[in-house]
Amino acid sequence: MSSWLQYKFLSFTINEWLYTLLIFMCTYLALLIVWKFSIKRISRFNLKNPTKLGDLITEVMRSTNQFTFALFSLLFAMHFLELNTKWVTRLDYLSFLIIGIQIAVWLSKGISLWAKAKVVATDGSAENAVLTTMLSWIFKTIVWSIAMLSILANMGVNITAFVASLGVGGVAVALAVQNILSDLFASLAIGLDKPFVIGDFIIFGSVLGTVERVGLKTTHIRSLSGEQIVCGNTELLKNTIHNYKRMAERRVVFEFRVTYDTKADIVEKIPVIVKNAITAESKARFDRAHFKGFGLSSLDFEVVYYVLDSSYNVYMDTQQSINLYLMRELESMKVNFAFPTMTLDLSKNPHLNMLFPESAISNSLQ
Repeated sequence: MSSWLQYKFLSFTINEWLYTLLIFMCTYLALLIVWKFSIKRISRFNLKNPTKLGDLITEVMRSTNQFTFALFSLLFAMHFLELNTKWVTRLDYLSFLIIGIQIAVWLSKGISLWAKAKVVATDGSAENAVLTTMLSWIFKTIVWSIAMLSILANMGVNITAFVASLGVGGVAVALAVQNILSDLFASLAIGLDKPFVIGDFIIFGSVLGTVERVGLKTTHIRSLSGEQIVCGNTELLKNTIHNYKRMAERRVVFEFRVTYDTKADIVEKIPVIVKNAITAESKARFDRAHFKGFGLSSLDFEVVYYVLDSSYNVYMDTQQSINLYLMRELESMKVNFAFPTMTLDLSKNPHLNMLFPESAISNSLQ
């Protein structure tokens, strides 16, 4: 029996291989037990004292792949074989590689969970969602860059020259994709400055509509006619943006005209009628109403009031109610709205008098 155990396979006896296998199995089981015990203890503690950090740690630990435990256990067990210095060094490199990648995976998973929770906490707007996505992307890039540089440094690679090479290559890549990078930084500016968020009604240039999505490169806007407008973030920020969703109230100026045959006493009463028409509306605040001046063919009035709601439909409903109120009141007072007219005196032209009787001229020209 002992002679069989002394049989060599790949320069090591069966006895040494069995001993290594035993260490591998014990290490693997120990890592699994510690992993499951830690998750259970953290979950119980978090049930008694609920915290977002506890939930985050639990989810990160649960995402660990058991194959990582097996691979690390194998490398750990192989250290108990009488390997030469070269192979021991290689095993150390591989062990550090596995540990470094696993830590990077944990941190990357934690960043993803944080970004997801941030989006849910703000009902999808993500404060805005672009900022969270950009920060998540930046943090993950930093984590993986540090992990890879640490692994390369541990393996004896001169990372100083490597970093310098990356810097030169980064400049070249940045010049090649400067338009894309411009849109990326523009999206970051939108996320930080928040000139608009999803659901806002905006106008810029000849484009007007509701913001549906703010992406890393483009912003999607649903126009009033129904089509979707996709605009680059850089081009969008070059324009002056009118955000009507954030308008607390709407200032309205409108004019109307009455005929010259309206008596002065009635003209004096018209601003009061206008005020009554506006104050009767619950979502309107009266500012002023004046007999503005004498037009070419009318007496002109100017009215200013505020609609206490940013909705365009509310504004139109209020204006319609005011217009109908004015029409009814002015009709009851026998006041006519004016329209452009012109009177011609043809009494001194005998030729026209012969062609057109006076009554006909009056009816046709006034």
